[in-house]
Amino acid sequence: MDSFEPDGNGVANGNGATNGNGAQEALPPPPPVIPPNVVPVRAEGDQPPEPVKKKVMRVPIARRGLANKGQKIQLLTNHFKVGVNNVDGHFFHYSVSLAYEDGRPVDGKGVGRKVIDRVQETYDTELAGKDFAYDGEKSLFTVGPLPRNKLEFTVVLEDVISNRNNGNSSPNGHGSPNEGDRKRMRRPYQSKTFKVEISFAAKIPMQAIANALRGQESENSQEALRVLDIILRQHAAKQGCLLVRQSFFHNDPKNFADVGGGVLGCRGFHSSFRTSQGGLSLNIDVSTTMIIQPGPVVDFLIANQNVRDPFSLDWSKAKRTLKNLRIKTSPANQEFKITGLSEKTCKDQMFTLKQRGNDADGEPQTIEVTVYDYFVNHRGIELRYSGDLPCINVGKPKRPTFFPLELCSLVSLQRYTKALSTLQRASLVEKSRQKPQERMKVLSEALKCNNYDSEPLLRSCGISISTSFTQVDGRVLPAPRLKVGNGEDFFPRNGRWNFNNKKLVQPTKIERWAVVNFSARCDTQSLVRDLIKCGDLKGIQIDAPFDVFQENPQNRRAPPMARVEKMFEDIQSKLPGAPQFLLCLLPERKNSDLYGPWKRKNLAEYGIVTQCIAPTRVNDQYLTNVLLKINAKMGGLNSLLAVEHTPSIPLVSKAPTIILGMDVSHGSPGQSDVPSIAAVVSSRQWPLISKYRASVRTQSPKVEMIDSLFKKTSDTEDDGIMRELLLDFYTSSGKRKPDQIIIFRDGVSESQFNQVLNIELDQIIESCKFLDEKWNPKFVVIVAQKNHHTKFFQPGSPDNVPPGTVIDNKVCHPRNNDFYLCAHAGMIGTTRPTHYHVLLDDVGFSADDLQELVHSLSYVYQRSTTAISVVAPICYAHLAATQMGQFMKFEELSETSSSHGGVTSAGAVPVPQLPRLQENVCNSMFFC
Repeated sequence: MDSFEPDGNGVANGNGATNGNGAQEALPPPPPVIPPNVVPVRAEGDQPPEPVKKKVMRVPIARRGLANKGQKIQLLTNHFKVGVNNVDGHFFHYSVSLAYEDGRPVDGKGVGRKVIDRVQETYDTELAGKDFAYDGEKSLFTVGPLPRNKLEFTVVLEDVISNRNNGNSSPNGHGSPNEGDRKRMRRPYQSKTFKVEISFAAKIPMQAIANALRGQESENSQEALRVLDIILRQHAAKQGCLLVRQSFFHNDPKNFADVGGGVLGCRGFHSSFRTSQGGLSLNIDVSTTMIIQPGPVVDFLIANQNVRDPFSLDWSKAKRTLKNLRIKTSPANQEFKITGLSEKTCKDQMFTLKQRGNDADGEPQTIEVTVYDYFVNHRGIELRYSGDLPCINVGKPKRPTFFPLELCSLVSLQRYTKALSTLQRASLVEKSRQKPQERMKVLSEALKCNNYDSEPLLRSCGISISTSFTQVDGRVLPAPRLKVGNGEDFFPRNGRWNFNNKKLVQPTKIERWAVVNFSARCDTQSLVRDLIKCGDLKGIQIDAPFDVFQENPQNRRAPPMARVEKMFEDIQSKLPGAPQFLLCLLPERKNSDLYGPWKRKNLAEYGIVTQCIAPTRVNDQYLTNVLLKINAKMGGLNSLLAVEHTPSIPLVSKAPTIILGMDVSHGSPGQSDVPSIAAVVSSRQWPLISKYRASVRTQSPKVEMIDSLFKKTSDTEDDGIMRELLLDFYTSSGKRKPDQIIIFRDGVSESQFNQVLNIELDQIIESCKFLDEKWNPKFVVIVAQKNHHTKFFQPGSPDNVPPGTVIDNKVCHPRNNDFYLCAHAGMIGTTRPTHYHVLLDDVGFSADDLQELVHSLSYVYQRSTTAISVVAPICYAHLAATQMGQFMKFEELSETSSSHGGVTSAGAVPVPQLPRLQENVCNSMFFC
C-alpha cells in the first residue's frame, strides 16, 4: 500500500485531503515525534528487514586461451602500428561555450570551428601558443594545461553562415530583392561578434592508453583515445572535408559516383585509434557516404524526381527535399541556406524595393516589383527559364529573401540522409566495391596523403604512425561435413556446394496446393511442370496443383490490400478446403506492394505456407533455389551437418541446448517515428541446430535493447518472446528443457555490451525462472558485428582470404574474448569479416570448440548452398524482422506525422503491435 494511504479509505495525509466521496475532511492528528536518542523497540511479531541484495553487474569475460585448429596462413590487415612516446603527459579537457554578442547561444553547426580558429589566431600569446584539439561542439583538449582554468575571449567573424542568420541579409547589396537593400550597400560585409568561454573540465593521463593496452580499460583510457580520434577529425576538417563520425570525405569529384535520383556516393576514409594485443594501432579503411549532387539546383531536382524538365516538377516535394540545403548564388557567389520556396512564380512574386531618396513626408520611397523584374531590369541579369518557376527563399518566415532558381547552385559535400531505393543501393554497391589489392593501394596512398606526422598535436603526444600494414597469423578451418539424402555425405569446397544429382536430406510432400498469379507475365503451365520435375529430382513429391488463379485484369489498378482480398475471395469460392501451400507469382521483382499484404493474409489470418516468386529467367538453378526455400518452410531440411546427425557437436550434443539469434531492425535514418522491430529465432528439435522458428515484436523507434523478452502481464502470465521460444523447444525436443542457452546477438556496439549482459540477459533469466523457479540453465552470449572497419588481405595475392579464415590475435582486444571469422567465400569486392565477441560463457567451451561451432553455424543456412558470412540464426532473425515489418507498412506514417511510438509532449505513444501468426505456421521457417 502507498505510504500516503495508511488506512486504505482514500484519506491522504496532505492538506485538503478528501475522503472516499471527495468531501473535505479534518486532518488526523500529526504522529508523535520520537526524541532523537530513543531507539524504537521492535514489536514481537516484526521481522528484521531483508538485506537488499546488491545486483552484481556482469562484464564481458576475459580471453581464456588461443585456438590452434586449422591451417596456418600469413595475412595483412589495415591496422597501422602506432608508437606512443609521451606517456607521462596529460590531456587537459576544457568545455567551450559560444554565444553571440547579445548572449544568445550559438546553435549553428560549423560555426564553432571557425570561431575557435579565430580565437587561436587572435589570442595566441594568452593561450601560451597551445594547439587545440576541438570536436566542433563543446569540448576542447590540449596537451598540458592552458595558462588559466577559465578564459574568456571576444572574436569577430566576417560573412558567417550559420543556422541562425540564414544569410537573410545580403552582403554587397548583391543579394536579393528585400526592403533592406539600401541599408546594406553601405556595409560591405556582414560581421558577427562572438563571446567564447573556455573552462577547465578534466585532466586525462596519457598513461591510461598504456594501461588499456595491458587490458586495463577505464573511463580515462576511452577518453584519451577519443582525444586522439578528435585530433584526426580536426586534421580532416582543416582540409575542408565533410566529417561523418570517424570518417572524412574530400571534395574531389573523382571520388563521386552517381547512384541516380540526384544522389552521389562519395568515397572517403574511416580512421580511428584502436587498442589491440599488438599495441595501439590506427585502423584506416575506405568508407562511403551519400551526398546531394552539387551544381545547379534545377539539375538536382530533375534527377531527384526523375522528370524531363523543370516544368514537370512536383514543387511541394521539392520544397521538402531542398529545406536546409546550402546554396551559392551567382553572380555574387554568396552562400545561403534554403528556408523554402516562394508561393508564386518568379514573374508573379512581388516584394517591396526601397528607392534612393525620401518621399514628400520624409519616408523612404518604395515601389512594388516582381522578383523577375528586379533581377532582369534592375540588376541586368538574364533569366532564361526561371520566370515561370517558384523562387528559392533564403530568408526568415516574416522577411523572405528570394532568388530565381537558375541563379542557385547546391554547394558540394552536403549529406543525403534519406533511405536509398533498391536501385540506388544496388548501384552504390556496384560502384563502391574494390578488389583487395586495389583497396590496399588506396589505403596506402591515403596514409601518405594525410601526412599525420606533420600534425603538431600528434607530435606533442609523441605519436608516430607506421606506414605498413600489420602482419597477423590466421588459421583456415576445414569446412564441416554435410549430409544430404540417401545417406550421402560430402565436404563443401571453397565454401560452396550444390544439389546436382543429390536428394534433400528431409524432403517434404506438397499435396494440397495452388498457384496464384498477380498479373505476372508467365507461362504458368510450363512453370508448374518444371517445378514438379525439379522437385522429383530432389526427392520432393509435388502433386498437380488444384488450380491456377489468374488475377482479374480489372483489379490490377486497385490498391494492394484490395487485390489480395479479391484474390482470396476467388480462392475460397473454388477450393474445397484450406490449401497447405500457395505459390504466388508477383509482377515486380523487388519491392512489390503486394508482398506485405499477401504474406500477412496467409500467415496471420489463414496459416498457409506461401512462396512468392517474380519469374523472369526460370531455369533449373532458379527452381532448385525456390524449392530449397519451400522445403524449409514446409518443415523439411535440405542438408544437415554430419555432427548433428551423429550427434557429436562438442558440449552442444551432450545436453539439451537451444541456440538463439537476436536482432533489432530500425527504420531508415529519415524515419524517426517508425517502430523498431525485434526478432528472436530459436533452434528446435534438439539435437538439431539447423531448424529454427521466430518470434517478432515491435518496440519504440530506435531502441536497440529488446524490451519484450520477458513481459509479465499478471502473477501467472508472461507474454514475452522467450516463453514462446522455450515452450516450443520443450515440446519439439522430447519434453526437455534446455540446460544450455547460446545467444547470438547482432547489431550492438561495444558501448552496449554491458546492456546486453545485464538488461537482455536478465529478462531471459527471469522468463526461465517464471517457467520453473528451480531451473538454472547455463548461458553463452556472443555478439556478432559486421559494421566495423577491419579487413584482411593475402599478401601478394589478388584473391580474398579463403573461407573459414579465423583471426584471434594481434588486432583482437587486449583482454576480452573476441575473434574475426570469414566463413564465406568473398566473390566480389573485399571480404568483410564478422567480428565475434564472446561476452559470457558459463558452459566452458574451449577456444577451438567455440570457433568451430560458430563456423559450423555458417553452414546450416537452408536458403543457399554456400557458407554465409554470419551465423544462420542471426540471418534468420534479419529475415523474420524484414518480412514481418512488411506486414505493417510504417512508411505512410512517417511521411506525414512525427510521432508513432517514441515520446511526445503527451508522454510515450503506444507502438502499433504486429499480428501473431496462426498456430500451424508460427513454428515454421516462414522467413526462409
